[in-house]
Amino acid sequence: MTNIRHHGDASVCAGTDAGADTGIVDLHHLHVPASSSLPNPVPEHLPQPSPQSLLSKPPSGRKRSGNISPLWGTSLFFAYLAVFLALPTLIIAISAFQSADNTATLSNFSVLIEANTLRAFETSLVVSAISATIGAAVGALAANSLATLSVSHPLLRRVVTSLCSVLSQFGGVMLAFAFIATFGITGILTVTFAELFGIAPDSSWLSTVPGLILVYCYFQIPLMVIVFLPALDGIKPQWREATEVYGGNGWTYWTRVAGPLLWPAFLGSWILLFANAFSSFATAAALFTQQQILIPLMIQAKMSNELDLTQTGAASVLALMMIVVVAIAMGLNWLLSTRSARWEK
Repeated sequence: MTNIRHHGDASVCAGTDAGADTGIVDLHHLHVPASSSLPNPVPEHLPQPSPQSLLSKPPSGRKRSGNISPLWGTSLFFAYLAVFLALPTLIIAISAFQSADNTATLSNFSVLIEANTLRAFETSLVVSAISATIGAAVGALAANSLATLSVSHPLLRRVVTSLCSVLSQFGGVMLAFAFIATFGITGILTVTFAELFGIAPDSSWLSTVPGLILVYCYFQIPLMVIVFLPALDGIKPQWREATEVYGGNGWTYWTRVAGPLLWPAFLGSWILLFANAFSSFATAAALFTQQQILIPLMIQAKMSNELDLTQTGAASVLALMMIVVVAIAMGLNWLLSTRSARWEK
Protein backbone atom coordinates (compact mmCIF):
# COMPACT_ATOMS: atom_id res chain seq x y z
CA MET A 1 0.00 0.00 0.00
CA THR A 2 1.21 3.45 -0.89
CA ASN A 3 1.54 6.18 1.73
CA ILE A 4 1.52 9.73 0.31
CA ARG A 5 2.48 12.66 2.46
CA HIS A 6 3.26 16.26 1.48
CA HIS A 7 6.25 18.09 2.93
CA GLY A 8 6.57 21.62 1.63
CA ASP A 9 6.71 21.52 -2.18
CA ALA A 10 7.86 17.95 -2.42
CA SER A 11 5.85 14.82 -2.37
CA VAL A 12 7.14 11.68 -0.68
CA CYS A 13 5.84 8.35 -1.83
CA ALA A 14 6.56 5.32 0.27
CA GLY A 15 6.25 1.79 -1.01
CA THR A 16 4.55 -1.09 0.64
CA ASP A 17 6.82 -1.63 3.60
CA ALA A 18 6.16 -2.49 7.16
CA GLY A 19 6.10 1.09 8.22
CA ALA A 20 3.43 2.13 5.66
CA ASP A 21 0.70 -0.26 6.67
CA THR A 22 -1.76 2.51 7.58
CA GLY A 23 -2.27 3.65 3.94
CA ILE A 24 -3.21 7.21 4.98
CA VAL A 25 -3.29 10.00 2.36
CA ASP A 26 -2.82 13.46 3.86
CA LEU A 27 -5.40 15.41 1.82
CA HIS A 28 -5.28 18.42 4.09
CA HIS A 29 -1.92 19.43 2.66
CA LEU A 30 -2.52 18.06 -0.82
CA HIS A 31 -1.49 20.57 -3.51
CA VAL A 32 -3.87 21.04 -6.50
CA PRO A 33 -2.26 22.44 -9.63
CA ALA A 34 -3.64 25.61 -11.26
CA SER A 35 -4.48 23.70 -14.41
CA SER A 36 -6.87 21.46 -12.54
CA SER A 37 -10.22 20.75 -14.24
CA LEU A 38 -12.26 21.41 -11.10
CA PRO A 39 -15.12 23.89 -11.69
CA ASN A 40 -14.56 27.44 -10.60
CA PRO A 41 -16.86 28.66 -7.84
CA VAL A 42 -19.35 31.43 -8.62
CA PRO A 43 -18.03 34.76 -7.35
CA GLU A 44 -19.95 36.05 -4.41
CA HIS A 45 -20.47 39.51 -5.93
CA LEU A 46 -22.58 38.10 -8.81
CA PRO A 47 -26.39 37.83 -8.27
CA GLN A 48 -27.56 34.36 -7.45
CA PRO A 49 -30.61 33.05 -9.41
CA SER A 50 -33.73 32.39 -7.37
CA PRO A 51 -35.71 29.13 -7.62
CA GLN A 52 -38.71 31.06 -9.00
CA SER A 53 -36.64 32.48 -11.86
CA LEU A 54 -35.32 29.04 -12.74
CA LEU A 55 -38.86 27.68 -12.98
CA SER A 56 -40.42 30.62 -14.82
CA LYS A 57 -37.72 31.46 -17.36
CA PRO A 58 -36.58 29.01 -20.03
CA PRO A 59 -32.85 28.38 -20.45
CA SER A 60 -31.01 30.78 -22.73
CA GLY A 61 -30.66 29.59 -26.32
CA ARG A 62 -33.78 27.36 -26.11
CA LYS A 63 -37.27 28.27 -27.25
CA ARG A 64 -40.19 27.63 -24.95
CA SER A 65 -42.48 24.95 -26.28
CA GLY A 66 -45.89 26.35 -27.22
CA ASN A 67 -48.75 25.24 -24.99
CA ILE A 68 -52.33 25.36 -26.29
CA SER A 69 -54.67 26.89 -23.77
CA PRO A 70 -57.76 24.85 -22.78
CA LEU A 71 -59.82 27.90 -23.69
CA TRP A 72 -59.18 27.14 -27.35
CA GLY A 73 -61.03 23.85 -27.14
CA THR A 74 -63.86 25.45 -25.19
CA SER A 75 -64.15 28.32 -27.65
CA LEU A 76 -64.31 25.88 -30.57
CA PHE A 77 -67.09 23.98 -28.86
CA PHE A 78 -69.11 27.12 -28.24
CA ALA A 79 -68.46 28.25 -31.80
CA TYR A 80 -69.86 24.94 -33.02
CA LEU A 81 -72.94 25.40 -30.83
CA ALA A 82 -73.39 28.94 -32.08
CA VAL A 83 -73.23 27.99 -35.75
CA PHE A 84 -75.21 24.76 -35.72
CA LEU A 85 -77.60 25.29 -32.79
CA ALA A 86 -78.02 28.91 -31.73
CA LEU A 87 -78.04 30.42 -35.21
CA PRO A 88 -80.62 27.99 -36.70
CA THR A 89 -82.80 28.46 -33.61
CA LEU A 90 -82.63 32.23 -34.02
CA ILE A 91 -83.51 31.98 -37.72
CA ILE A 92 -86.51 29.76 -36.95
CA ALA A 93 -87.69 32.09 -34.19
CA ILE A 94 -87.51 35.11 -36.52
CA SER A 95 -89.25 33.26 -39.35
CA ALA A 96 -92.10 32.28 -37.05
CA PHE A 97 -93.01 35.94 -36.64
CA GLN A 98 -92.63 36.87 -40.32
CA SER A 99 -95.17 36.75 -43.12
CA ALA A 100 -94.52 35.91 -46.76
CA ASP A 101 -93.59 39.54 -47.49
CA ASN A 102 -91.16 39.67 -44.50
CA THR A 103 -93.40 41.75 -42.27
CA ALA A 104 -94.04 41.06 -38.62
CA THR A 105 -97.15 38.99 -37.96
CA LEU A 106 -98.71 36.59 -35.49
CA SER A 107 -100.97 34.86 -37.99
CA ASN A 108 -98.51 31.97 -38.38
CA PHE A 109 -99.39 30.75 -34.89
CA SER A 110 -102.92 29.93 -36.00
CA VAL A 111 -101.55 26.63 -37.27
CA LEU A 112 -101.30 25.45 -33.65
CA ILE A 113 -105.08 25.26 -33.24
CA GLU A 114 -105.75 23.37 -36.46
CA ALA A 115 -107.15 19.87 -36.12
CA ASN A 116 -104.46 18.11 -38.13
CA THR A 117 -101.74 19.88 -36.13
CA LEU A 118 -103.28 18.79 -32.84
CA ARG A 119 -103.52 15.21 -34.07
CA ALA A 120 -99.91 15.27 -35.23
CA PHE A 121 -98.79 16.61 -31.86
CA GLU A 122 -100.79 13.92 -30.08
CA THR A 123 -99.34 11.16 -32.25
CA SER A 124 -95.81 12.48 -31.80
CA LEU A 125 -96.20 12.58 -28.03
CA VAL A 126 -97.75 9.10 -27.91
CA VAL A 127 -95.09 7.52 -30.13
CA SER A 128 -92.30 9.22 -28.20
CA ALA A 129 -93.70 8.32 -24.77
CA ILE A 130 -94.44 4.67 -25.57
CA SER A 131 -91.16 4.03 -27.38
CA ALA A 132 -89.26 5.74 -24.57
CA THR A 133 -91.08 3.64 -21.94
CA ILE A 134 -90.40 0.35 -23.75
CA GLY A 135 -86.82 1.32 -24.49
CA ALA A 136 -86.20 2.46 -20.90
CA ALA A 137 -87.67 -0.68 -19.33
CA VAL A 138 -85.94 -3.19 -21.62
CA GLY A 139 -82.72 -1.20 -21.74
CA ALA A 140 -82.55 -0.87 -17.94
CA LEU A 141 -82.94 -4.63 -17.50
CA ALA A 142 -80.29 -5.28 -20.14
CA ALA A 143 -77.95 -2.73 -18.55
CA ASN A 144 -78.42 -4.32 -15.12
CA SER A 145 -77.60 -7.76 -16.50
CA LEU A 146 -74.59 -6.37 -18.30
CA ALA A 147 -73.34 -4.62 -15.15
CA THR A 148 -73.68 -7.89 -13.20
CA LEU A 149 -71.93 -10.03 -15.81
CA SER A 150 -69.18 -7.51 -16.50
CA VAL A 151 -67.54 -8.43 -13.18
CA SER A 152 -66.73 -11.94 -14.38
CA HIS A 153 -66.85 -11.25 -18.15
CA PRO A 154 -65.27 -7.84 -18.86
CA LEU A 155 -64.87 -8.68 -22.55
CA LEU A 156 -68.63 -9.16 -22.85
CA ARG A 157 -69.23 -5.64 -21.60
CA ARG A 158 -66.87 -4.12 -24.13
CA VAL A 159 -68.49 -6.03 -26.98
CA VAL A 160 -72.07 -5.20 -25.95
CA THR A 161 -71.39 -1.52 -25.30
CA SER A 162 -69.65 -1.20 -28.67
CA LEU A 163 -72.60 -2.88 -30.36
CA CYS A 164 -75.07 -0.64 -28.55
CA SER A 165 -73.11 2.44 -29.61
CA VAL A 166 -73.52 1.42 -33.24
CA LEU A 167 -77.18 0.37 -33.00
CA SER A 168 -78.22 3.53 -31.15
CA GLN A 169 -77.10 5.56 -34.18
CA PHE A 170 -78.55 3.17 -36.75
CA GLY A 171 -81.66 5.01 -37.87
CA GLY A 172 -83.13 6.92 -40.73
CA VAL A 173 -83.62 5.42 -44.18
CA MET A 174 -81.22 2.55 -43.45
CA LEU A 175 -83.30 1.36 -40.50
CA ALA A 176 -86.55 1.71 -42.44
CA PHE A 177 -85.09 -0.26 -45.35
CA ALA A 178 -83.86 -2.98 -42.97
CA PHE A 179 -87.37 -3.47 -41.56
CA ILE A 180 -89.00 -3.33 -45.00
CA ALA A 181 -86.52 -5.89 -46.35
CA THR A 182 -87.31 -8.14 -43.38
CA PHE A 183 -91.04 -7.66 -42.73
CA GLY A 184 -92.24 -6.00 -45.95
CA ILE A 185 -94.43 -7.54 -48.68
CA THR A 186 -91.41 -9.22 -50.26
CA GLY A 187 -89.39 -9.34 -47.03
CA ILE A 188 -87.31 -12.30 -45.99
CA LEU A 189 -89.51 -13.37 -43.08
CA THR A 190 -92.72 -12.71 -45.00
CA VAL A 191 -91.68 -14.91 -47.92
CA THR A 192 -90.23 -17.59 -45.61
CA PHE A 193 -93.43 -17.87 -43.57
CA ALA A 194 -95.49 -18.01 -46.75
CA GLU A 195 -93.42 -20.84 -48.26
CA LEU A 196 -92.91 -22.97 -45.15
CA PHE A 197 -96.13 -22.51 -43.21
CA GLY A 198 -98.50 -21.10 -45.79
CA ILE A 199 -98.93 -17.97 -43.66
CA ALA A 200 -98.78 -14.55 -45.30
CA PRO A 201 -98.35 -11.93 -42.56
CA ASP A 202 -99.81 -8.52 -43.16
CA SER A 203 -96.84 -6.28 -43.89
CA SER A 204 -98.81 -3.06 -43.77
CA TRP A 205 -98.32 -2.85 -40.01
CA LEU A 206 -94.96 -1.12 -40.62
CA SER A 207 -96.85 1.95 -41.83
CA THR A 208 -98.93 2.18 -38.66
CA VAL A 209 -98.29 3.79 -35.31
CA PRO A 210 -97.57 0.46 -33.54
CA GLY A 211 -95.15 -0.46 -36.31
CA LEU A 212 -93.40 2.89 -35.98
CA ILE A 213 -93.10 2.40 -32.21
CA LEU A 214 -91.48 -1.00 -32.76
CA VAL A 215 -89.02 0.47 -35.24
CA TYR A 216 -88.14 3.26 -32.83
CA CYS A 217 -87.45 0.72 -30.09
CA TYR A 218 -84.68 -0.67 -32.27
CA PHE A 219 -82.47 2.32 -31.45
CA GLN A 220 -84.10 3.33 -28.17
CA ILE A 221 -83.10 0.18 -26.28
CA PRO A 222 -79.35 0.38 -27.13
CA LEU A 223 -79.36 4.07 -26.27
CA MET A 224 -80.85 3.30 -22.86
CA VAL A 225 -78.15 0.71 -22.19
CA ILE A 226 -75.44 3.29 -22.88
CA VAL A 227 -76.88 6.14 -20.83
CA PHE A 228 -78.10 4.05 -17.87
CA LEU A 229 -75.07 1.80 -17.43
CA PRO A 230 -72.93 4.46 -15.65
CA ALA A 231 -75.65 4.89 -13.04
CA LEU A 232 -75.64 1.16 -12.33
CA ASP A 233 -71.86 1.22 -12.01
CA GLY A 234 -72.26 3.70 -9.16
CA ILE A 235 -74.17 1.15 -7.06
CA LYS A 236 -71.76 -0.35 -4.53
CA PRO A 237 -71.90 -4.13 -3.88
CA GLN A 238 -71.50 -3.41 -0.17
CA TRP A 239 -74.96 -1.85 -0.11
CA ARG A 240 -76.59 -5.15 -1.05
CA GLU A 241 -74.47 -6.96 1.51
CA ALA A 242 -75.49 -4.47 4.19
CA THR A 243 -79.16 -4.97 3.28
CA GLU A 244 -78.80 -8.73 3.67
CA VAL A 245 -76.98 -8.32 6.99
CA TYR A 246 -79.92 -6.34 8.36
CA GLY A 247 -82.38 -9.00 7.23
CA GLY A 248 -83.47 -7.50 3.91
CA ASN A 249 -84.12 -9.42 0.71
CA GLY A 250 -83.89 -8.55 -2.96
CA TRP A 251 -87.19 -6.70 -2.94
CA THR A 252 -86.07 -4.61 0.04
CA TYR A 253 -82.80 -3.80 -1.66
CA TRP A 254 -84.41 -2.57 -4.87
CA THR A 255 -87.27 -0.70 -3.23
CA ARG A 256 -85.42 0.82 -0.26
CA VAL A 257 -81.79 1.20 -1.41
CA ALA A 258 -81.02 0.92 -5.12
CA GLY A 259 -84.42 2.00 -6.42
CA PRO A 260 -84.53 5.46 -4.83
CA LEU A 261 -80.93 6.08 -5.89
CA LEU A 262 -81.45 4.98 -9.49
CA TRP A 263 -84.85 6.60 -9.96
CA PRO A 264 -83.53 10.08 -10.95
CA ALA A 265 -81.10 8.54 -13.43
CA PHE A 266 -83.82 6.29 -14.86
CA LEU A 267 -86.27 9.16 -15.25
CA GLY A 268 -83.57 11.34 -16.82
CA SER A 269 -82.75 8.58 -19.29
CA TRP A 270 -86.45 8.22 -20.13
CA ILE A 271 -86.65 11.95 -20.87
CA LEU A 272 -83.60 11.66 -23.11
CA LEU A 273 -85.22 8.80 -25.03
CA PHE A 274 -88.44 10.79 -25.30
CA ALA A 275 -86.61 13.76 -26.83
CA ASN A 276 -84.73 11.42 -29.16
CA ALA A 277 -87.95 9.90 -30.51
CA PHE A 278 -89.78 13.22 -30.63
CA SER A 279 -87.14 14.77 -32.88
CA SER A 280 -86.67 11.75 -35.18
CA PHE A 281 -87.62 12.37 -38.79
CA ALA A 282 -85.88 10.24 -41.41
CA THR A 283 -87.17 6.85 -40.25
CA ALA A 284 -90.79 8.00 -40.13
CA ALA A 285 -90.40 9.82 -43.46
CA ALA A 286 -89.25 6.59 -45.13
CA LEU A 287 -92.16 4.57 -43.70
CA PHE A 288 -94.90 7.20 -44.14
CA THR A 289 -94.34 8.78 -47.53
CA GLN A 290 -97.71 10.50 -48.01
CA GLN A 291 -98.95 10.84 -44.44
CA GLN A 292 -98.38 13.67 -41.98
CA ILE A 293 -98.96 11.83 -38.73
CA LEU A 294 -95.99 13.41 -36.92
CA ILE A 295 -94.90 16.99 -36.43
CA PRO A 296 -91.55 16.50 -38.28
CA LEU A 297 -93.45 15.10 -41.27
CA MET A 298 -95.84 18.04 -41.21
CA ILE A 299 -92.91 20.48 -41.13
CA GLN A 300 -91.35 18.74 -44.12
CA ALA A 301 -94.62 18.92 -46.07
CA LYS A 302 -95.08 22.63 -45.39
CA MET A 303 -91.48 23.49 -46.22
CA SER A 304 -91.70 21.68 -49.58
CA ASN A 305 -95.03 23.30 -50.54
CA GLU A 306 -94.31 25.45 -53.60
CA LEU A 307 -97.91 26.55 -54.19
CA ASP A 308 -98.52 28.30 -50.87
CA LEU A 309 -95.57 30.39 -49.71
CA THR A 310 -97.31 31.23 -46.44
CA GLN A 311 -96.71 27.68 -45.24
CA THR A 312 -93.07 28.51 -44.52
CA GLY A 313 -94.03 30.63 -41.52
CA ALA A 314 -96.34 27.88 -40.24
CA ALA A 315 -93.49 25.37 -40.56
CA SER A 316 -91.26 27.70 -38.55
CA VAL A 317 -93.91 27.89 -35.81
CA LEU A 318 -94.10 24.08 -35.62
CA ALA A 319 -90.32 23.83 -35.54
CA LEU A 320 -90.20 26.43 -32.77
CA MET A 321 -92.69 24.43 -30.73
CA MET A 322 -90.57 21.32 -31.17
CA ILE A 323 -87.52 23.25 -29.96
CA VAL A 324 -89.46 24.34 -26.88
CA VAL A 325 -90.54 20.76 -26.09
CA VAL A 326 -87.01 19.39 -26.54
CA ALA A 327 -85.52 22.26 -24.49
CA ILE A 328 -87.90 21.53 -21.62
CA ALA A 329 -87.03 17.83 -21.79
CA MET A 330 -83.29 18.56 -21.78
CA GLY A 331 -83.71 20.94 -18.85
CA LEU A 332 -85.49 18.30 -16.81
CA ASN A 333 -82.85 15.76 -17.77
CA TRP A 334 -80.12 18.12 -16.56
CA LEU A 335 -81.85 18.66 -13.22
CA LEU A 336 -82.25 14.92 -12.68
CA SER A 337 -78.65 14.28 -13.74
CA THR A 338 -77.31 16.75 -11.19
CA ARG A 339 -79.41 15.12 -8.49
CA SER A 340 -78.25 11.58 -9.31
CA ALA A 341 -74.63 12.74 -9.53
CA ARG A 342 -74.57 13.55 -5.81
CA TRP A 343 -74.33 9.93 -4.71
CA GLU A 344 -72.27 8.79 -7.71
CA LYS A 345 -69.27 10.86 -6.57
